[in-house]
Amino acid sequence: MAFTRISITLPRDVLAAADRRARGLDRSRSWLIVEAIRVYLAGSPSQVRESAATPYGVPSPGLGPLRLAQLESDLRLTPERRIRAAEETARLGERVRGTRGRPHQVLSFDRYEDYVDWKRKEHASP
Repeated sequence: MAFTRISITLPRDVLAAADRRARGLDRSRSWLIVEAIRVYLAGSPSQVRESAATPYGVPSPGLGPLRLAQLESDLRLTPERRIRAAEETARLGERVRGTRGRPHQVLSFDRYEDYVDWKRKEHASP
């Protein structure tokens, strides 16, 4: 039988219960999950329905009323005004957070020795 590795996200309480059951049966977690899927697939097909509670305690997706109002307000602006407002927000963010370190750079070197020379000069400068 060929196997395929997958990754899934489970609520902690469900995983803990699965681990307890697997230990009680002296089996691995993978075996327990495979058997659960087999039993589920062998059962009569039923309609999938939404769970009553939101999973993992996450609030329902979507924008809240304040964010929607801001979005509608922004969409009433001209494209040029939206860009100016975004630039102003970015400038304000830089003033509030301050600049951390140097700006991002993309450097390339033809040879490793050129990189080493650059690195020496960088550390030597104040």
